Amino acid sequence: MSGLVLDGLTKRFGPLVAVEDVSLAIAHGMFVCLLGPSGCGKTTLLRMIAGLEEPSEGRIVLDGVDITGLDAHRRDFGMVFQSLALFPHLNVGDNIAYPLRIRGATKAEQTARVDELLSLVHLSGLAERPISRLSGGQRQRVAIARALARSPRLFLLDEPLSALDAKLREAMQVELRQLQRRLGVTTIVVTHDQREAMTMADLIVVMGKGRILQSGPPIEIYRRPSDAFVAGFIGSTNLLPATRGTSGAAVPGGFIPGLVIPAELADAVVSVRPEDIRLVDPSAAAMRGSVSFVRDLGATVETYIACDGHEIVAISTPRERPDLREGDEVGLQIEPESCVVLKP
Repeated sequence: MSGLVLDGLTKRFGPLVAVEDVSLAIAHGMFVCLLGPSGCGKTTLLRMIAGLEEPSEGRIVLDGVDITGLDAHRRDFGMVFQSLALFPHLNVGDNIAYPLRIRGATKAEQTARVDELLSLVHLSGLAERPISRLSGGQRQRVAIARALARSPRLFLLDEPLSALDAKLREAMQVELRQLQRRLGVTTIVVTHDQREAMTMADLIVVMGKGRILQSGPPIEIYRRPSDAFVAGFIGSTNLLPATRGTSGAAVPGGFIPGLVIPAELADAVVSVRPEDIRLVDPSAAAMRGSVSFVRDLGATVETYIACDGHEIVAISTPRERPDLREGDEVGLQIEPESCVVLKP
């Protein structure tokens, strides 16, 4: 197969299994996010792909060639670390040119490539500037440019934006995605930020305890999570215990009309996103609860509702939201097609 194939990758550190039997196929030009909580194995998996860790079992195949035993410097991959690892004693241009210089490129070739990359990452004219005089976002762009200097076959990034403030991080997410699309380079990013993964990825790989729990396009994972962990990790969701009822699924606060619980599940968990809950007059609702908190964020309003000991969150726009205060009784309207029924 053309592209990158991970075949049964496992990594052990003594008795600890950091990555267990991971298999994944990544086509050329894809943007992939390895997503999961700290300690789930995503960085170890990236380091094995990069050649910085040797797998205990399994193979790494690129364009039909087994590169499992190939040294990192011979894989021709570009990598951006969380620390960025820029050389403080070199200026911007020399940092970017470094991988070209050690490969024997002429001074003219280095200068032309540096100018090209500085234009690509919107830092034209800053080749002579010291690293110490750059902002966090500018340093990030220099690290990306340096990793791209030798036109890598794969572009690997480990938590590349985690040190940036929230506003700059979101801007860099869009920039990085647009840059990747222009270059068409296969890119794999490690992140624990689901919003970052949803913004950038063609393919999200959700990991937990060293294994792949689910992989697929962002909207597929968001709308059809494979289990309660994935549902809760990708975006915010309400996980409600549910049982079969005569005209729907019985849940805290009432029931969801028309929602079918499979016969093989005596009990189930229903995942429903906050934006899929409509707040209505309680007198005509199948589910009811009492408002415990209202958080107005300007563009959206989060309403927290207590339903038989469970707290449910609904998100609406200011125009849609009824005039509610803490302690008010409210009805909840949930369409069955917006629900995902999961094993408890």
